[in-house]
Amino acid sequence: MSTESASKSPVGVSAEPKVPALGDVVAGKYRVERVIGKGGMGLVVEAQHTTLPQRVAIKILLPEAAKQGDAVERFLREARAVVSIQSEHVARVMDLGTLESGLPYMVMELLTGADLQEIVRQRGPLPVAQAIDAVLQASEAIAEAHVLGIIHRDLKPANIFVATRPDGSPLVKVLDFGLAKAARADALYTSLTAANVIIGSPFYMSPEQIRGLKGLDARTDIWALGVILYQILTGKRPFEAEATHALFLMIGGDPPAPPRWHRSEIPAGLEAVVLQCLEKKPNDRPQSVADLARLLLPFASEEGRISVERIHRLQGVAPPPRPPSIVEGTEKGAALEQAAWQAFGEVSMSDNATTLRQPAKAPPPEVPAAPPAPAHALAAPAALAEEPNARNGATVVIPKPAPMPPAPIVEAPKSSSRGLVGVVVAVVALVVIAAVLALRAW
Repeated sequence: MSTESASKSPVGVSAEPKVPALGDVVAGKYRVERVIGKGGMGLVVEAQHTTLPQRVAIKILLPEAAKQGDAVERFLREARAVVSIQSEHVARVMDLGTLESGLPYMVMELLTGADLQEIVRQRGPLPVAQAIDAVLQASEAIAEAHVLGIIHRDLKPANIFVATRPDGSPLVKVLDFGLAKAARADALYTSLTAANVIIGSPFYMSPEQIRGLKGLDARTDIWALGVILYQILTGKRPFEAEATHALFLMIGGDPPAPPRWHRSEIPAGLEAVVLQCLEKKPNDRPQSVADLARLLLPFASEEGRISVERIHRLQGVAPPPRPPSIVEGTEKGAALEQAAWQAFGEVSMSDNATTLRQPAKAPPPEVPAAPPAPAHALAAPAALAEEPNARNGATVVIPKPAPMPPAPIVEAPKSSSRGLVGVVVAVVALVVIAAVLALRAW
C-alpha cells in the first residue's frame, strides 16, 4: 500500500493532506509500523525497510503546520543543518523528500533510549560525572555547528537524546535543528526569523533571545547549555514561572538560585561554572563551547575529557593540559594504571607525564634506590613538589622516563683501608706507652 492510499485512516490527524497510516509505505521502501511521537509541528514514526533489515525513524511535517508560513522551509533547513554536521552526536539523515500529498518527510536513524528530560523525570538529578559527560558530548555537536556558522537556538533537555553504542556505553545525540540560525553571512543558509520575532523554548532562552535581538551568536547556546546543566544536576530549572511574561522578566533581571541550594554535594567550582553560563550579559559568559569545555574539564570522567579535547580541536584551539585521570582512589584502579604505565611507558594522553590517583591513607610504595642520573634526566621541580602529598591521597605525577645513555663502567681502585687502619692503631699505641713512661719518670 502506498502513502497516498485513502482506504486507511491517517495517523492522528483528519485534515488533508493526509499523513501515512500504519502499514503504508513511504518513498516506496519504508513501511510504517508505529507512531513514536507527535508534536505541534511534526509526526515521527518507526518504519521498516521493505528489502533490507533496517529500521528507521521518519519525521513528517503535519498538515496544519505545513500551512504556517515558512514551516516547510524550516523543516528542510533542519535536514540541511544535520547533514552538514558530521559529528556522531547528531542523528544521521538518510533521505529527504516530499510525499505525493505535498508533505515533506525526513528519514533518520532510529535511536533507542530516552532524552535528558525523561531521564531526569524518571530518575531524578544525574550524578555529577554523568551530567558533565552528557553536556560535553552534546557540546561536540554544538562546537562543530558553531564552526559552520550554525546556532541551534532551541537547546533543551528534550532535544538531548541519550542513545546506546553497540558496546553499551551512552551516546548523546542533539536533535531538532529546525530553529537553527546562521551566525555568519557565509553560513550554509540564511535565517528565516525576523529580528522582532521570539522563537524558542521559553525556559531555555537567553535574555538576548527573549528581546529578539539581531546577531545572536554562540553565547546564546552556551546560556541554554548552562540551563540544561543546572536542571540535570538539581532536577529544577533556574527560572520558573507560570506566565510567560513573568518568566521572561525573571530571565532578564533576576539572578538564579545557586545550584548548591538544591543539591549540596555539587562541587563549588562546578556551581561557579553553571552560574557563569547564566550571566545576563553575553560578554560575561564563556565565549565559546571550547571555553565552557575547559571549565568543565576538572569534573568530567575520562570519556568526558576526550570530548573536551575533541571540542578544542573542532574549534581550532589547543587542548588544555589534562588533569589527573579519574581513577576514584581505588586500589584496583591505581594498580591497573600503574601496571599499564610499567608495561607501556605511558597511560595518559598528556605529552610529558603519566598520572594516577593513589588511594587515601594508603602507605607510599617503596621505591628501590636508583643510581644517580645525569642532571638533564632529573624530574622537574613541579613533579617533585607533588610527591609529599601522595601520603594524603593526593595526586602523584609520574614523569615519563627520559632516555638515558649507558653509563661507562669504571673500575674502582683497590682499597687499602686495612693497612691504613693498622698503622693508625700502632701509632696510637706508641703514643699511649710513651705517655705512661713519662708519667712514671716524673
